[in-house]
Amino acid sequence: SWSPFVGMFIARVSRGRTVREFLVAVLLIPSLVSTIWMTALGGVAISQVFTQGLTSVQDAALELQLFEMLANLPLTAITSLVGIVLVVVFFVTSSDSGSLVIDTISAGGKVNAPTPQRVFWATFEGLVAIALLLGGGLAALQAMAVSTGFPFTVVLLGACFALVKGLMAEPR
Repeated sequence: SWSPFVGMFIARVSRGRTVREFLVAVLLIPSLVSTIWMTALGGVAISQVFTQGLTSVQDAALELQLFEMLANLPLTAITSLVGIVLVVVFFVTSSDSGSLVIDTISAGGKVNAPTPQRVFWATFEGLVAIALLLGGGLAALQAMAVSTGFPFTVVLLGACFALVKGLMAEPR
């Protein structure tokens, strides 16, 4: 469900870049950072379960599991603060790029749409998320993301074929 938003955002910020720069910035670096992140946190979790027999992380509420894991490590206050900062940065940048894309689409493709319009979309986006969380919890939010993301599969497949065709037609 994020693909259309992320794709349009990346297309906008990648204008003027070479294909090599694009691939490094969009595929290589995020994959490397994700691998390091998952290896570090996954390794810590596996170590805690097998060496210390800790199951408190698994038993904790979903929204507290990260902090429960960090509580069993040294420098808990610092790592918890870093975790909070990273979560906030994720939500802010995701909301910003999502509202940028919705704003661009609703403005008919204008790059510099009025600021109040973008603020409206960011606010509306947040209100929809809050309503879904209050109405049905995380399951409702996940169901909405899955159900709205599936129809874009056909569009994305078409875009993949168009990309390959365009790259083949491009002079080397």
